[in-house]
Amino acid sequence: MKDKVMAVPRNLIQMVHCGKVISLWGIQVKRTSSFSHAWCRSIASDVTARTSAANTVELLGKSYVPDSYSNVTTKILSKVGKNLHNQRNHPLWLIKERVKDHFYKQYIGRFGTPRFSVYDDLSPVVTVEQNFDRLLIPQDHPSRKKGDNYYLNHTHMLRAHTSAHQWDLMHSGLDAFLVVGDVYRRDQIDSTHYPVFHQLEGVRLFSNHELFSNVHDGESFCLFEQGHRTPHKQETHTMEATKLMEHNLKLTLTKLVAHLFGDAGAENKIGWAFGLGLERLAMILYGIPDIRLFWSKDERFLKQFHVPHIDQKIQFQPFSKYPPLINDISFWLPSEKYSENDFFDIVRTIGGDLVEKVKLIDEFTHPKTKKVSHCYEITYRHLERTLTQKEVSSLHRAIEEAAVHELGVEGRF
Repeated sequence: MKDKVMAVPRNLIQMVHCGKVISLWGIQVKRTSSFSHAWCRSIASDVTARTSAANTVELLGKSYVPDSYSNVTTKILSKVGKNLHNQRNHPLWLIKERVKDHFYKQYIGRFGTPRFSVYDDLSPVVTVEQNFDRLLIPQDHPSRKKGDNYYLNHTHMLRAHTSAHQWDLMHSGLDAFLVVGDVYRRDQIDSTHYPVFHQLEGVRLFSNHELFSNVHDGESFCLFEQGHRTPHKQETHTMEATKLMEHNLKLTLTKLVAHLFGDAGAENKIGWAFGLGLERLAMILYGIPDIRLFWSKDERFLKQFHVPHIDQKIQFQPFSKYPPLINDISFWLPSEKYSENDFFDIVRTIGGDLVEKVKLIDEFTHPKTKKVSHCYEITYRHLERTLTQKEVSSLHRAIEEAAVHELGVEGRF
């Protein structure tokens, strides 16, 4: 990521590729013997996801056979297909529509039609090849880790970024498009992180003629240096082409940010791509303090975004913030590799959106045994009512039991 592409808040831009673009309707999910997560509980949702007698997971009309790589939980499966970005008057829908409107009006093709096409209903289930290989991400790259992604099995996963669709769209002949959708990553638990969030990315490719047509002596410029092209690597782009791409991307993002905030390798082409997190934009634009609110069905939240025009200014008005209940959990780590994201998944699966934050507050190594102990502070807070200690104690005990059973930790409860 280039930090200096433009003077906007850095947390708005999640990834920028410059130069070569490489870029249950009320049924239950039940744990089967093939799932590695024994704490997965039956859960109802609006997504068609379920397990069959053959130990397969049926998701969005297709079946997937779990294997040793599977780590997606029922809690995450229950989010698939919600498509918050397509729910009219939802804050994420408002952001998406504002960006679409901007691109439709600012970038017009030769025949007076919008240059950028928009894809906001592509399936979040992709192949590992789409998510990584087609973006030229090496096999040993840390971004592929199970600890950071949700895998259905070793060949299919929930997309970690909307870039998973770049190759297919570019190879269908598109050279200017926006992709919007839900993406999935195993992450920490706090007010700004959630395992499901929404991205919007844009891609623009230029041919030699398109890029240099308005440049003095442009006919003498080339996209590539003289070099050797292989099936896995193209020639180096020329300095002139790279600088024009940098300038074009900066102008594109500057116009978009001004619209939202006010004055505040592809064949024989070159291009840019950017990715924006819709939740990040909405939290800043509308003053939304907690990422869990985007999943709320509370009318006190949703009605605030029923506006007559998508560009109307909105300032979120907090409703009563209910008191938190804080409980600690301590345990000795197992001798084998321990992944903090595995613990976070347990907390999310059992605690759900009642968990506001999980924070590591103490780490201790025994001087004799060299065993390592972690102590986490778990903050529980309901967004719509006051929690009771009895409710929280029950959840907390379930988390303790699951940590021992699934992670092999030794409890210090």
